[in-house]
Amino acid sequence: MDFGQQTGDYRREELIRKLEHSIERLSLAELEALYYDMVTKDHVK
Repeated sequence: MDFGQQTGDYRREELIRKLEHSIERLSLAELEALYYDMVTKDHVK
């Protein structure tokens, strides 16, 4: 991974794709834990 060589928009889209791909593989329990963590940190409203 080379964080410094890409434009902000391109890097953002790349990270979103990677996160989506990883999230699709999580179990229900893992998704619930992730959701809870994001809610408690105000990332999900």
